[in-house]
Amino acid sequence: MSQIKRAILIAAGRGKRLGSHTDEVPKSMVDVGARPILGWVWKAFEQAGIEELVVIRGYRGDVLESFVRSLVPRAIFVDNTEWQTNNVLLSLAYARPFLDQPCLVSYSDIIFTPAVARAAVESPSEIGLVIDREFRSIYTGRTEHPLEEGEVSDLMPDGTVARVGKRALPPADAIGEFIGLMRLGPRGVAIIANTLDRLAKDHAGRDDQPFQRAASYRNAYLTDLLQLLIDSGIKIDPILIEGQWREIDTGQDLDRARELVESSPKEWS
Repeated sequence: MSQIKRAILIAAGRGKRLGSHTDEVPKSMVDVGARPILGWVWKAFEQAGIEELVVIRGYRGDVLESFVRSLVPRAIFVDNTEWQTNNVLLSLAYARPFLDQPCLVSYSDIIFTPAVARAAVESPSEIGLVIDREFRSIYTGRTEHPLEEGEVSDLMPDGTVARVGKRALPPADAIGEFIGLMRLGPRGVAIIANTLDRLAKDHAGRDDQPFQRAASYRNAYLTDLLQLLIDSGIKIDPILIEGQWREIDTGQDLDRARELVESSPKEWS
């Protein structure tokens, strides 16, 4: 099992659905109780043995850098200069030079307990997706972000991931939700890096072409890349958890995230 010391955080977006919370700071810096989202994420990473953080920044990147440098001595910043017009997949592509060793890749609008981060680090998977089996309970009363928007997943008979993403399958048929945290081992990170290189050539000058379930390559999600790999025969493993995380997309979500961190303070001590 490879030892993972690096994490890549996709943190370029503003997060308009959080309204005034992101007027002056990027989404990853919105406060959840005692810390910003990114503060909770780094705390979980640190307890899982992560030492280096690569941050893909865009909106209010100056504010983000100031905060991160006070928190993470070994922080590296990558600028997504087109953050206003691209999406998660092309944001990750800006960090392609750092897909050269085993790492974690994470969305920046989620918080998760250190136990979840450790599960990702300790997994033997080459490409492993952290998937929550208790996802339905998180959506109870979540009227501003319905279940239909979740990146749901199901499994093949051999236990590997079959489908993943928004509208990848009816939520009623899903076994869980991909939380936005991915583990890449030595072979897995090479697969992702090489695929990004190939896609960059294939879509050069035609970012508006459809890609998997996205209307265009420019607007593709990370899960569109993952589904492409699955469809080509690459095995992707689930790293199954039960709760212990929250997505922060709306003001309603902020309240639920605070409940998580306040209910288990010893997790982050």
